[in-house]
Amino acid sequence: MSALFILSAVIAYSLMLFGITWMTSRNANNASFFIGNKSSRWYVVAYGMIGASLSGVTFMSVPGNVGTQHFSYLLVVLGYFVGYIVIATVLIPLYYRLNVTSIYSYLEQRFGPSSYKTGALFFLLSRTIGASFRMFLVVNVLQIFVFDQLGVPFWITVASFIVLILLYTFEGGIKTIVWTDTLQTTFMLIGLIISVYMISTELHFDFSDLISTIKQSDYSQVIYTDWHDKRFFLKQFLSGIFITIAMTGLDQEMMQKNLSCHNIREAQKNMLSFSVVLVLVNLLFLALGAVLYLYCSKKNIMIPAKTDDLFPIIALKYLGPFAGLVFIIGLISAAYPSADGALTALTTSVCIDFLGFEKGKEKDEKKKKRIRYIVHFSFALLLLLTIVVFRMINDRSVVEKLFTIAGYTYGPLLGLFSFGLLLKRKVIDKYVPLICILSPLICYVLSVNSEYWFSGYQFGFELLVLNGMITFTGLFVISTKEKKGHE
Repeated sequence: MSALFILSAVIAYSLMLFGITWMTSRNANNASFFIGNKSSRWYVVAYGMIGASLSGVTFMSVPGNVGTQHFSYLLVVLGYFVGYIVIATVLIPLYYRLNVTSIYSYLEQRFGPSSYKTGALFFLLSRTIGASFRMFLVVNVLQIFVFDQLGVPFWITVASFIVLILLYTFEGGIKTIVWTDTLQTTFMLIGLIISVYMISTELHFDFSDLISTIKQSDYSQVIYTDWHDKRFFLKQFLSGIFITIAMTGLDQEMMQKNLSCHNIREAQKNMLSFSVVLVLVNLLFLALGAVLYLYCSKKNIMIPAKTDDLFPIIALKYLGPFAGLVFIIGLISAAYPSADGALTALTTSVCIDFLGFEKGKEKDEKKKKRIRYIVHFSFALLLLLTIVVFRMINDRSVVEKLFTIAGYTYGPLLGLFSFGLLLKRKVIDKYVPLICILSPLICYVLSVNSEYWFSGYQFGFELLVLNGMITFTGLFVISTKEKKGHE
């Protein structure tokens, strides 16, 4: 498959994004950038959030992990569904009642400025590393299969993608992203469905053959009953619930789109409808993983050491030009929402949480807009540098560990919000940063030593829950009874 042909497809796709940008960013202001003037249609947000939730990591990792994890991930997904219900019924009403732009404003109202800044800083750290990691995986695949053939250096490839994302987000922000996400979700789903169909055709499966073959294979196993195992069914399900609450409900990027809806009822309809569709889409990704492994078995193809590479290798080397093109477009469609939403949310957090855009009366709108541009461009540069550093490390296992460590920062957010919502106690605000730093460190030590200390027990996704519990306990220790009620 010609590298120039793939590049042409990427350029054509990007031009479609800019067409949407032109239509949505006209007459945009700060309110458009931060919350879309609260005019987003709930069904548009719900559909677009599918692409935003399923990053390039999902596009490659979920199918690849079927080889070892089988369908146990389905229980995590079912946990996601329950988590989205909690977000729709507890967190969205809270955010709309307080009329916040940044969700971390709640922490200032509930605990104080130190807690507020700590929550926002943890988000900035996690989202910067997380978005960089997701984009690194995608750009690295494109670099290996396309841009290396054209003699383009990696940093130029990354810079090109960052500039594209910067150009279509810096003016319209959330108002634009809500619509570009719909395009990206469409192409991602088309890529997923066509990929499953083409591989099934290669295996001479019709739909009923596909279902029955997957069902009869080992890959379809969902429930594991060994509590030591990372795949233990109860750990998977409960972890899915809390992952969703923490990484969606307590994440500025994900909730900013919900806050752009007309009102609370539309935001709730968005969240609940999105949660149903997301279960079905993840099930399709698992089916894709199963057929990839069945295809390798039938064609005697060696499974790569890094299972994330399985899908790109099959699509780009064995299934022909059309399949390769479908994969590339689907991958880019899954990758763009990870970076554009992150860039907008990071800019929002700095402007609202640290520069006080909603508090300072001295700044006029034009001055705020200039400052917002500077922050937006600065984060684009930071993402570029972080991705290039990941490439320089040249050890994906190390980069993945950094991504995992960044994920630890959601534990303190989970502890902070749950403590504030469940208990009517006042904390000593100045000690909150210390509690939130110690909690992830304790979790990291426990994770590294768990098999030795706890008779072979392996931590999985439930480490997030433990992280939140440690933060919750620490907050209780530095708290006193509050005589008056709180928001």
